[in-house]
Amino acid sequence: MEPLYGRIRDYAWGSRTVLAQLQGRPVPSEGPEAELWLGAHPGDPSTLHRGGAPLSLLDALAEDPGRWLGADVVDRFGQRLPFLLKVLAPEAPLSLQAHPDAEQARAGYAAETTDPELTHRNYVDPYHKPEMLVAVSPFRALCGFRDPVESAELLEAFGVPALAPVVGALRAASGGLPEAVRTLLSWPEPERAGLVAAVAAAQVGERFAPAAELARDLARRYPGDPGVLVALLLNHVSLAPGEAIWMPAGNLHAYLHGAGVEILAASDNVLRGGLTPKHVDVRELLRVLRFEVLADPVVSPVPVAPGVVTWPVPVDDFALHGVRLDRRVGSARLAPRGPRIALCLAGEVSVADGAGSTLLGPGEAAIGRADGGQLTVSGDGELYVASVGPA
Repeated sequence: MEPLYGRIRDYAWGSRTVLAQLQGRPVPSEGPEAELWLGAHPGDPSTLHRGGAPLSLLDALAEDPGRWLGADVVDRFGQRLPFLLKVLAPEAPLSLQAHPDAEQARAGYAAETTDPELTHRNYVDPYHKPEMLVAVSPFRALCGFRDPVESAELLEAFGVPALAPVVGALRAASGGLPEAVRTLLSWPEPERAGLVAAVAAAQVGERFAPAAELARDLARRYPGDPGVLVALLLNHVSLAPGEAIWMPAGNLHAYLHGAGVEILAASDNVLRGGLTPKHVDVRELLRVLRFEVLADPVVSPVPVAPGVVTWPVPVDDFALHGVRLDRRVGSARLAPRGPRIALCLAGEVSVADGAGSTLLGPGEAAIGRADGGQLTVSGDGELYVASVGPA
């Protein structure tokens, strides 16, 4: 294991405290800091130190992919690191978004690459982008569609007559949810501001008060954006530290506020559904979305060894383990598949494999090659380990 130096993304929705506090820098930071990236994503690869100078992890992998990634990973994913590890710190809501599955990504990328008249790209690479976020502080998010009947009752409670067709679609025996989303996202431009404002100003009963508060907050940030109303069709999730949400292909979601560790397949394919000034391709979004009711989007940690938990997911691009060590549990051993990235969130921990050991403090990370073998963690602190999932 050797030190790995991540990159901070300064998106406008980011916190000015979370990442600065984590890394022991002055608080508040000079500008918003939204994400800490750890991986070999071409958009902002992490770095190693070689001879006193930084070396892009992307370049290191290209120089010796077999040793870094291992033959199995190269066979399955090509000569690239298939996952990206992040620390997310949303101070304000992100856009409503969904991601394509692997087949949709390959087909969409190929079609757009050969279209000379295309003015906006939805697919910037041929990969899917499933994601999982583990809360490290109380975390709020929107994730997956809830029961359309419940959504119909909610929208009806706002008492806005113009929403009657949407309420009717949600109560339809079949096919109503896609029609409701299509109607909202295709609402005539001149009428959007008035509709969103009417919902934000409505008075509702106690049962729907949290949803009304969410609508008011989103309408204040995104006036006239029909995504404010689409957000009301989703599960409003409050995670405790250690709980996770899993976002497979086609899952409409948005992060609202908090801090979390996110692991995802290394892709940039995003189809937005509102709460953003960026392009919204309604037709393509509707084609990709899975209009399935997600009754319980929360994923609880599963213990696998003393001090070690994981959050199982049905993809092989990545796996994530959480490690908590103290005087009672002073060390732990893991057998990660392929290359591994370790991130310390609290305390001081040592991470060691066959290639060497590295001491990590809060906000520091290390990486190991596929041929590093077993990973031993010791000390007193909190650590997350990202690796490739089982085939």
